[in-house]
Amino acid sequence: MRGYLMLLAIVFGAIFLTVLGSLSSYILTTNRVQNSEQTQVRALGIAEAGLEYYRWFLAHYPGDLTNGTGAAGPYVIPYNDPEGGETGTISLDIVGNTSCGETTSIEIRSTGTAYGSPSASRTVYTRYAQPSVAQYSYVLNDSVWAGSDRVINGPYHSNGGIRMDGTANSSVTSSRSTWNCTSGYGCSPASSSASGVLGNGPNQELWSWPVPQVDFAGIAADFGSLKTLAQSDGIYYPRYSTTNNPSAAAYWHGYHLIFNANDTVTVRRVTSTTQRTVTPVNSADDDWDRALINNETNYETRNIPAECGLIFVEDHVWIEGTIPSKVTVVAANIVNANIAPNIYLKNNIVYETTDGTDGLTAIAEHNVLITPDSPNTMTLNGIFIAQGGAFGRNYYGGSYDPRGTLTILGTTVSNKRTGTKWCLNSSCSSYGGYANRIDSYDRKLATDPPAFTPIVSTDYEFVEWREE
Repeated sequence: MRGYLMLLAIVFGAIFLTVLGSLSSYILTTNRVQNSEQTQVRALGIAEAGLEYYRWFLAHYPGDLTNGTGAAGPYVIPYNDPEGGETGTISLDIVGNTSCGETTSIEIRSTGTAYGSPSASRTVYTRYAQPSVAQYSYVLNDSVWAGSDRVINGPYHSNGGIRMDGTANSSVTSSRSTWNCTSGYGCSPASSSASGVLGNGPNQELWSWPVPQVDFAGIAADFGSLKTLAQSDGIYYPRYSTTNNPSAAAYWHGYHLIFNANDTVTVRRVTSTTQRTVTPVNSADDDWDRALINNETNYETRNIPAECGLIFVEDHVWIEGTIPSKVTVVAANIVNANIAPNIYLKNNIVYETTDGTDGLTAIAEHNVLITPDSPNTMTLNGIFIAQGGAFGRNYYGGSYDPRGTLTILGTTVSNKRTGTKWCLNSSCSSYGGYANRIDSYDRKLATDPPAFTPIVSTDYEFVEWREE
């Protein structure tokens, strides 16, 4: 009997010890996991504190990318918890992106390490820059009507009123509390106190007004400095047209830029253009244009400077081709206030690579216009800015209208009302321009556009954030 009881005691004792050991091991393992998770969370908090610290530092010492040391990084600084004292370290890697000798954005990698577990560290990356128009699909300085056939992917903003009957899959914002919506914008009866954004489009929860304006005048204010930079570090072309009279044919000469995938641009001088009667997208223009090239001569092929992809032309510019890097083209005349050049989009504009490495910003002092001989199916990659005029395609009629599909990947910025399709009757069964229009902002360039892309705020912000 005693042996039987002893055997039971041994068996149950063994079972108890096994269960106790397993339970203790589970508790210890769970505790280690919780401690590791807490350490990871603390490390992430320390890394984010490093980003906030350097944002504060740049606010007080603009342009200093060395943490005040004057030496190369990384820069290791202690992290002090207000309640617990020094609890970890921050390691900062800071790189400034430059173009034409000017810093355009700052990349910061902050690694946080909590004391007690040096192997448990977290790294976060951010791009610090002034937010630009590249974050939008459209930025307009005039009231606008987006028809029901439109699909717009990306934020849509106007300093004027907006009639939105299309499908906008992101924010739609107006700087106006109210505006005068007439029949020209689809309002019947007209309303002199229409809401900043109105219409029959879906996703109305994304609409908001009023919001701060985008400063179009500030874009022109940079033309002088951009010309100087192009003359010293980029590419500069003086005015080729030979008269200041817009009614004369010689006023409409200029340069035809054909971008090549081998980091070059082929330049032709436009020696004559053909005048055609049009209905202008910019109502302030005459009822004719000279967007169609008649004759041109080869001028040169240039390497695009790797350190300064800025091309400044004081004349009209025609653009097409494959963009091989980040390039900014400016067509402006700062010598004569009565001359405001146009940019003409003659053919497809695409990027050599689509990973965000390549990009185009095209800034015209007046209009950015698609030419009459544009492709039936046209692709435009870029940020297109009509600083004082309009973006669009004039109505030509005849063999030049209608066209098929226009796809824009990037941003359209227009001082005046835009237009790439012309309804010729009330049902729009007869039309000119492009029947189908696909608009999407370029997410890969939204946080890292070509240099000198106009900004929408003077405040520096974290325009990109991710954990690595």
